[in-house]
Amino acid sequence: MKYLKYSLLALIMTTLIGCGAYSFTGADIGEAKTFQVNYFQNNAALIEPGLERDFTISLQDLIQNQTSLSLVNSNGDLVYEGEITEYRISPTTATSSSTAAQNRLTIGVKVRFYNKKDDEKDFEKSFSFFYDYEGSELLTSTIKATAFEEIFERLTQDIFNASLANW
Repeated sequence: MKYLKYSLLALIMTTLIGCGAYSFTGADIGEAKTFQVNYFQNNAALIEPGLERDFTISLQDLIQNQTSLSLVNSNGDLVYEGEITEYRISPTTATSSSTAAQNRLTIGVKVRFYNKKDDEKDFEKSFSFFYDYEGSELLTSTIKATAFEEIFERLTQDIFNASLANW
């Protein structure tokens, strides 16, 4: 019985050690210990104040919540940088009186990802997502907060999947 306990403990330890650089979210962080997210400059034609700060923080939060990586300001093993390239509001459907029945807010970002532990995983890609809202509503306060939350959630998850998901 005593040997069974030790064997079971050894099996569990081996299994946990074998999981190594994987997290429960499926992230493959390899040998990386740290990450940095450089400030995403807003280069969109239409500028929304604070958008770049909110997006940068959103990406940092997602990576911190889904990995064991430590956030650093410089010399990160994994580096995310880029710019906001699109912030656009456009009508998607019209009413019979030629007014917008529904509008769409689209936010696009260009991301450069550098993995200092494995440069074959480096990339430069563009990501975008949108939020639809009623044409009779203005994109202010609550609607804007909901739109940003939904768009950022999708954008940051897409960036995370492109850089760290290995499936």
